[in-house]
Amino acid sequence: MKVIVNGSEKILGEKATLKDAVKGEHYVKDTLISVHLSTEKTTMESNDFEIITSLGSLVIHLEDAKAAEIWKTSMREIEGITARWVTHDIAAFGSFVTDIPVDREVRTYKRYDCFFSLGGFDNNTTYIMIAKEDHKRSYGAKIGNIGRITKGRHILDVLKEGDQITGIRPVTSETSTDNVIVTSDLKYRLEEGYRIDTHVLIELNEHAPESSEHVLILASKGFMRISDATGSYAACSDDKDVAIPDEPHAVRNRGSVTVRNSGEGLGRVFFYRDRRQMIIAHNDVGRILNGMEIASVAKAGDNLSVLTSPQRLLSVGMTQKEGEVFLAAAGVKQRRTGDTSDDAIIAEQTPELTIIALRDKEVETLGVPKEGIFKVALDRKKAPETVRYFEKVTGLSHKSIGSMKVHFTFEDMPMITFEGDDVRGQVLYPHDPFKRCRRGDLGVTNQVRPYRGLIGIRLTDSKEYGPTGEEGYATNIFGRFDDDLDRFMKDLKEDDIVYITERKL
Repeated sequence: MKVIVNGSEKILGEKATLKDAVKGEHYVKDTLISVHLSTEKTTMESNDFEIITSLGSLVIHLEDAKAAEIWKTSMREIEGITARWVTHDIAAFGSFVTDIPVDREVRTYKRYDCFFSLGGFDNNTTYIMIAKEDHKRSYGAKIGNIGRITKGRHILDVLKEGDQITGIRPVTSETSTDNVIVTSDLKYRLEEGYRIDTHVLIELNEHAPESSEHVLILASKGFMRISDATGSYAACSDDKDVAIPDEPHAVRNRGSVTVRNSGEGLGRVFFYRDRRQMIIAHNDVGRILNGMEIASVAKAGDNLSVLTSPQRLLSVGMTQKEGEVFLAAAGVKQRRTGDTSDDAIIAEQTPELTIIALRDKEVETLGVPKEGIFKVALDRKKAPETVRYFEKVTGLSHKSIGSMKVHFTFEDMPMITFEGDDVRGQVLYPHDPFKRCRRGDLGVTNQVRPYRGLIGIRLTDSKEYGPTGEEGYATNIFGRFDDDLDRFMKDLKEDDIVYITERKL
């Protein structure tokens, strides 16, 4: 069978399922997929009618039910009649026969009102009247206004006697209803002609580099988790420990993607389902090009496979040679620093922001010998908040290689410490005190001590003091130094920058 997957045609077997359709596509297991089954088109008549004249078209919106009914039944008689007289106040077309009752009452007519008139108070000479100005008069017809002229009003300014109504036709509207299901069930059976989207594709705003990088980081694992959803939006709150500057704002249309830059929910990413006004607390970061149906129905707890345009341009963790090839594919020139050999590992890239790197078309990559990057093992299960703090301070929250600056080291000291973040350290709540701190343990001083946020590695076993020299109640153990400590400590001095990773290089 033939189906369309992410905009491209695919030929699948007769009994194909979604599992077959997602092969080779950007898709993360258990994320939502939309399947477009069909489009139903409905044509509806409105209360608007087009009056075609020899000068052009006018549109009348019908109002009074009885007058509108007479209008509809008289359309064939009205077609072909001409303007019999045109004055400052009125344009009259006729005549034709109706059974409208006679009434001599004086009534008020507003500009552009359309109504019936009985010439000589006789319904055998019925006229269509259009008011060109507000006025009061008796026109003989005991019935309400037909309606009002809503379009083509300029024709009334040039209308003259003898101009003809050549046709009348109802104004119809066509609405399309998409028959779409959204599912994560890969066993779902497909049929000929189905259109399938396996992911949400976001086109990023080149004028919002910081906000765009935030989205790129959240999407770097291939998907984003929906934390909350309303009728207006679905949102991802996976990283609110960020600093987002004020960047461009715009009306939040259906398909808009924004990032909150201040206030409650700073860093939250929003996918809009309905139009909402511009707000300065939201940066306009992009728009959904593909997979809108997925974002439209996603609820809290759902995962969405996500692709971005452009994709993230970060070479950290690659070798200098791999980085050169990777950057060149995006049209960006590499300028090597540090260890410039092909096998050196890129520990830093400047600039890191994808949008800026693409704009400047050049980045600097700092190379470090492979043995100059040390492995750590972080205990996310037992110390998730402290690990999160460590990742933020070192940069491991958004890249595969982080860095630490030596705060204090001295020969024969039982620990080495690294600079932390005093502000973030204020929310480092104490863990259960350790019973024994082992050589290689990673720890941080928690909020109960003045040097909160200070990071350390224990160099000797101790029952009393942790990696930063604090007692157990003031220490949060969050992982292990998983490399050669003797090699790490060799010739290390204060203010040195050291590089760490969780990966096996």
